[in-house]
Amino acid sequence: MRFDNDLTRMLGIRYPIIQGAFGHVGNADLAVPVSEAGGLGIITSICYPTPEDFRQDLQRAREMTGNPFAVNFTLWKGKIENEYHEGYIEVALAEGIETIFTSGYDGSHIGRIFKEAGRNWIHKCATIKHAMAMADKGADAVVLLGKEGTGYKHEEQHTTLINITAARRLLRVPLIAAGGIGDARGFVGALAMGASAVYLGTAFMATKEYQASEDFKRKIVEQGVIHGGVVGLVGAAESEADDVVDLVGDRAEADPALAALGPEFAEPEIRTDGGVPARDVEPDADD
Repeated sequence: MRFDNDLTRMLGIRYPIIQGAFGHVGNADLAVPVSEAGGLGIITSICYPTPEDFRQDLQRAREMTGNPFAVNFTLWKGKIENEYHEGYIEVALAEGIETIFTSGYDGSHIGRIFKEAGRNWIHKCATIKHAMAMADKGADAVVLLGKEGTGYKHEEQHTTLINITAARRLLRVPLIAAGGIGDARGFVGALAMGASAVYLGTAFMATKEYQASEDFKRKIVEQGVIHGGVVGLVGAAESEADDVVDLVGDRAEADPALAALGPEFAEPEIRTDGGVPARDVEPDADD
């Protein structure tokens, strides 16, 4: 089955699989293999000490792949705010980056700059309330992170299951699921709940391209959901980033449960203001 929905067409990708944005290690070495495999790799601007260093790595990525990749701008209130990113924004625009992500705090200022230039803006957030707010401010899609994901937690944050099934009824933009997804079953499950794509972090942290110790990566792969158990994450310390995309995407394409859902399966549902699927609304008498 070919994955084809509003988001894959917007991003120009084969698989609706997005590599998470990593501070300090989110460079071209990791992003490019993901994009080459048909997913969307992300380069994180705060990895670079200067805008010129950032420019050089974007140019290096362009030399390594002709496929799309994105840039993430991380915001941290009181520490990393809009002004910090000004030089990096100029570089991303000049280098022709078509899709940017914002995360950490209200990304609408940066998002509007790119939207005015005809680019795509996606915001990553932890609560349904914030996802709705960013969609109202013009985000072309939102990443919604469940409690299963790593990183900071919000007191109003829900699990991925609750996030995606509930938010799909409330949002008119494509929804990207994050948190606790690491294999083909999780990928297919997220799409079935209404996500247009998945956003994987930990699975890519266990690959060769991720800059961390082999011991750290091995612990990710061998961690257990119960004492002595093994998760069976698709990434492994000896695997490569493109293997993660291939394993998740190819296995999902071959999954009978996915094929049975039909080609329109992954298309985002457009909702009315009342939270009812548009296709379930009774037509007006004049229609």
